[in-house]
Amino acid sequence: MTTRKPRTKAAATTAVVPAAPASPAVPASFPAATTEFVKPRNPLDLRFQAAVAHVTMSVSPVSVLLALVDWAGHFAGSPGKQLELQRLAQEQARRLAEYAATLALARPDCPALPCVEPPARDRRFAAAEWNHWPFNLMHQSFLLAEEWWQAATTGISGVSAHHEQVISFIARQLLDVLSPGNYLPTNPLVLQRTFAAGGLNLLRGLNNAIEDLVGLATGSPPSGAEAFLVGRDVAVTPGKVVLRTPLMELIQYSPTTEKVRPEPVLIVPAWIMKYYILDLSPHNSLIKYLVGEGYTVFCISWKNPGREEAALGMEDYLELGFFAALDAIEAIVPGSKVHATGYCLGGTLLAIANAAMARDGDARLASMTLFCAQTDFTEPGELALFIDEGEVSLLEAQMQETGYLSAGQMAGAFQLLRSYDLMWSRMVGEYLMGERAPMNDLMAWNADTTRMPARMHSEYLRQLFLNDALSEGRYRVGGRPVSLTDIHTPSFCVATFSDHVAPWRSVHKLHYLTTAELHFVLTSGGHNAGIVSEPGRPHRYFQALERPAGGNYIPPDEWLTLAPRHEGSWWPEWSTWLAAHSGSPVAPPPMGADDYPPLADAPGSYVLEK
Repeated sequence: MTTRKPRTKAAATTAVVPAAPASPAVPASFPAATTEFVKPRNPLDLRFQAAVAHVTMSVSPVSVLLALVDWAGHFAGSPGKQLELQRLAQEQARRLAEYAATLALARPDCPALPCVEPPARDRRFAAAEWNHWPFNLMHQSFLLAEEWWQAATTGISGVSAHHEQVISFIARQLLDVLSPGNYLPTNPLVLQRTFAAGGLNLLRGLNNAIEDLVGLATGSPPSGAEAFLVGRDVAVTPGKVVLRTPLMELIQYSPTTEKVRPEPVLIVPAWIMKYYILDLSPHNSLIKYLVGEGYTVFCISWKNPGREEAALGMEDYLELGFFAALDAIEAIVPGSKVHATGYCLGGTLLAIANAAMARDGDARLASMTLFCAQTDFTEPGELALFIDEGEVSLLEAQMQETGYLSAGQMAGAFQLLRSYDLMWSRMVGEYLMGERAPMNDLMAWNADTTRMPARMHSEYLRQLFLNDALSEGRYRVGGRPVSLTDIHTPSFCVATFSDHVAPWRSVHKLHYLTTAELHFVLTSGGHNAGIVSEPGRPHRYFQALERPAGGNYIPPDEWLTLAPRHEGSWWPEWSTWLAAHSGSPVAPPPMGADDYPPLADAPGSYVLEK
């Protein structure tokens, strides 16, 4: 097998990425690697579709219409389903009438039992005030309506799975608008606060709404974010920028122990987020924790791309990002293999790079760690609602005009997926109750948004989400396909229970894509809060189970029953695993090298770009 030739320092630091050549068949912002999936586009069509995207907030009306026609057509041809829904409506009316009658006779020591229970994770009506008349009848009626529409939009023979999910999602969003908890006259908690405060809560809420509208118009950060300044309050772990490419800065962190493990750790965050989620405040910084555990830590800080970076693609993120960082580390810590770690999209990129390295005989990795990273995209979770051919085509037209996917477009999709947590509960709390949620470091980081280059995002959506090219061995690196089955690097994989971006069952699929040693951890929390889970944080737990190299596949439900539960943070579990795959401690390496001298103090300049 041939060994992959490392990039030279000059090539990594001075590379200029040319714009993709124009083609009559494919928009100039899309690379050759994407053309096999992209149909010819007329420039006039692109301009028209970009205008449509502006009006519809990047939601394809044709995709929604197709889903509606699919559901309505098959529903019209399902008389049995219609009868079932009629019987369900009659049964619900009977239950509600009995509940109303029970309410009339109920006493404080013998309250009426609800006629419908909310879903286990539904906290909207958990407060005791919702059990008082007439709010109990209101919220029970609403929950029954949700139950009926869930039955009406699912289980209809002939409707495609994707269209069923879209229609069910739309129905939930429309019903959420009508929830009694969202309005002053029908929310008992808001009414109590209004009476107690003499309406001052509504005045404070109006002021909060005006502040938010002004901030939205001016692009200023949310109130309270000024207390978490990058480089002063967050991202303060000492270090040096030792490499800068057109796509990233590589930060090497200063050692805090007399000796360190000989194998350095390279962290590859997602470029959909700024890297310092892993270096928040000193008390919850994963990077600071690793340095304190005796590891030499390097982390990539991605550039926030603009129109000038529109032609950068996934291959550029590999070459000017991961492989350039690996070459620098090889010069700074010569002769040592690297513990490579990828988060979210950065983890997917790491898996691609590892497969390419295995193909080419490049053995510079000691291990691979993935945080909430998908490698099989056949069941990517609720994000798939926004990803089909129509949606991607509309996004491509809009990105062709702007050169990038804006942070607002991404934020809007996530808010819809978690409309109660991210939108309705916030609106009720801040605009009706008049209470600002206290800002914390994670919230401030979340507001510090990034963009994504048009070419890269098109490749990502088409090759991974739409075509699942990676798990099927069709994803190309350097013009040749890579296969995850070639990976034999010991691997540590973290998923989170409440992840809406990378559902844990999807992340778990790595088990059947590689036969390498795999230590799989499932931790409490979501996509971000589950990873930022420092030791000592209350109410944290995780399950962990190791499959040896060449071991049999363990399905996710079986894994849940077999994996023992542990209280606390998963960080020590990872540190122990890394130590078991590392050599004996040695003296720390120098900060930088002759070919990679320190350029600036951490956190560098790219992370400050807005």
